[in-house]
Amino acid sequence: MGRVVVVENVTLDGVMQAPGGAEEDLRADFPYGGWARPYADRVMAETMGRGMGRDGGMLFGRRTYEQFHGFWSNRTDGNPYTEVLNRKPKYVASRTLSGPLLWQNSSLLVGEAVDAVAGLKRDVAGDLVVLGSGELVRSLAGAGLVDVYTLSIHPLTLGIGTKLFGEGAYGTMELVEAVPTTTGVIIASYRPTA
Repeated sequence: MGRVVVVENVTLDGVMQAPGGAEEDLRADFPYGGWARPYADRVMAETMGRGMGRDGGMLFGRRTYEQFHGFWSNRTDGNPYTEVLNRKPKYVASRTLSGPLLWQNSSLLVGEAVDAVAGLKRDVAGDLVVLGSGELVRSLAGAGLVDVYTLSIHPLTLGIGTKLFGEGAYGTMELVEAVPTTTGVIIASYRPTA
């Protein structure tokens, strides 16, 4: 049986929107895109790399899938993440996309995302890693399908932006592992307990 592992960059105030680049997600005129980039270091790369090497697949919402496809699918710079992202099975939850999907090893989930992911957990060995995809994460969390949250908690607050956990998202978690980076980011893995 597989596990759903949510991997997110978040600020101290819980914002997850557009950590990678200025143009990544401009919804609601978000002005702080790319906020996570100054905090990248060797420790973060090594820690995230270990997780990427595990068996399983990737889960994406449509917006994140399209961004990742546009950025990663044609890279030729030798980045080790490129090979992993191209090789791994990718499952996409979308109400608007139709198949076939262009990025190799990509499949569109059929039906409601929560039901499809519950089926994947039964059928796929290894981790089903969700990157970004906030709406999908909130749906899976609400259905009790998230097994682990690996959060790169950045030492800043933004005050605005889409948050990982929405209003009324009550839950308790148990710390599994915490790794500090040289830039003040804490990479913390949590297991939901309720």
